[in-house]
Parts: sequence; structure tokens; C-alpha cells
Amino acid sequence: QVLLVESGGGLVQDGGSLKLSCKASGFSFGSYYMGWFRQAPGKEREFVAVISVRGWSADYGDSVKGRFTISRENAVSTVYLQMNSLKPEDTAVYYCAAGTALQRSIATVDYWGQGTQVTVSS
Repeated sequence: QVLLVESGGGLVQDGGSLKLSCKASGFSFGSYYMGWFRQAPGKEREFVAVISVRGWSADYGDSVKGRFTISRENAVSTVYLQMNSLKPEDTAVYYCAAGTALQRSIATVDYWGQGTQVTVSS
């Protein structure tokens, strides 16, 4: 059974930081690209970040570039999202994603987590 379990969401003030974690199980973590997407109320799910299988390269959505950092620890099947300089417009449910060819499109996602809420107050 594939599981992606996110944690670390919560309420933070404008300009604050949060670190999300996603623990994976049930598939070969070290063979999958891992990523994060987010969805705000009334909006489509959007790409946030993706990291390669060994963690050597990453790509970010334009709205988070320079503020968010994605990383992974293959030894513990976990991917992280460090979020700094948070803004109210970052408020959304954040979803962990896995895919053998994961890119910016949600069509490239093989597995989804259940999501974790991030709320940034102004």
C-alpha cells in the first residue's frame, strides 16, 4: 500500500517559516521524483517544487522561487519543503507527490498525499 504522509503544516505569521515533511512508504522511494503542490480555496492545484531521485536537481514554481527549498533523505524515504518568508498568498493545502517522471504538471503525478494545511496570517 502506497502512503505519503505529510506533516508540519500550521498557522504562521506573515514573514515566518515552516518546514513540511512527507514520509513515504509502499514504493521504491529512491526511484521516484518527489514534489509538492498546493491548492488554495477556489483555485486549481498548482506546482510548488520537484526534486530529482538523488536530490541533485530541483525546480520551483515562480511564486516560491528563492523562498522555498525542497530536499530529500532517501535513507528515511522522506521529502521536505522548507518555506521561508511566507506570505498570506501562500495559504493553501500542501500536497506531497511522487512520480517516476514528475514535473510541473499534475498529470505526471503517480501518487498523492492527503495534504496538510498551511495558513499565513497578515
